Amino acid sequence: MLKTIAAAMTAVLLAGATANAADITGAGATFPAPIYGKWAEAYKKETGVGLNYQAIGSGGGIKQITAKTVDFGATDKPLKADQLAQLGLIQFPAVMGGVVPVVNLPGVNPGQLKLTGDLLAKIYLGEIKRWSDPAIAGLNAGVRLPNLPITVVHRSDGSGTTFVFTSYLTMKNGGWASKVGSNDAVEWPTGQGGKGNDGVSAFVRQTPGSIGYVEYAFAKQNHLTYTQMQSHDGSFVEPVAANFAAAASKADWAHTPGGSYYMLILDKPGAESWPITAATFILVYKHQDNPAKGQDVLKFFDWAFKHGDQLAEQLDYIPLPASLKASIEHKWQEVH
Repeated sequence: MLKTIAAAMTAVLLAGATANAADITGAGATFPAPIYGKWAEAYKKETGVGLNYQAIGSGGGIKQITAKTVDFGATDKPLKADQLAQLGLIQFPAVMGGVVPVVNLPGVNPGQLKLTGDLLAKIYLGEIKRWSDPAIAGLNAGVRLPNLPITVVHRSDGSGTTFVFTSYLTMKNGGWASKVGSNDAVEWPTGQGGKGNDGVSAFVRQTPGSIGYVEYAFAKQNHLTYTQMQSHDGSFVEPVAANFAAAASKADWAHTPGGSYYMLILDKPGAESWPITAATFILVYKHQDNPAKGQDVLKFFDWAFKHGDQLAEQLDYIPLPASLKASIEHKWQEVH
């Protein structure tokens, strides 16, 4: 049986409590924390090397790596080529997954509620205030929607998941684009904040009438009610691994600007493509103060690329294609 998200994350954090000189340190995105926890557990059993990973949000991960307080940073908000050059970093994706709207609506089952990107943006703008609103009801004939006020839940920390989510809303709603825009931290028009994907999950689980957004593994492990979303092609799709993979297959990794692997996998064509699919990224310095430690980081992700796909799939993440892994391993030659 798989461990819960909390158990998996605790396993990573506990590694820090007994960390030794051989252990690897990282910090950042909560989106991939469940799979990093599973990889870390398996890697330590095989090699004896632990991972002390602090799931503090993408903004925190970027701050920690630029301050050189960790061996690697992790972010769902990729840095652009000029930023990487300025900081002396390289960036590579580690795994892909889906960002999923989740709700707490009495009487509504997982996958029963349908939303469009435009409707989701209007909810987060505070323009639609009740679940019985005709705009929601008209899209969900036959679903008994409670006449509850909508409690919007968002991230309170600097979050790559927020960057992905708000980038999608910016694509789908002009009002959101002009009033709020996309970033890892924005001025939210309405709602309550939770720290990390786990914090948003907990808030939604405890609050009838709420809606939030989390990486799918958090929705699955916390038994949250996820929604369907309208795909680029107009069909309504569920957040399942096959639909994340359908979107991910449309990503052209071979032609990212400056070889930066900068990539957003949003609203991709295809009737089955989940519209809020994302990669999560690792940041390491090209010129290492401690070259042996830098190589230890790359050895961990090399192991994950070779042996970690099944663990990722068990948590409904999407492993990287073989061609992309080969490209990344070539990129690692720049680290010394």
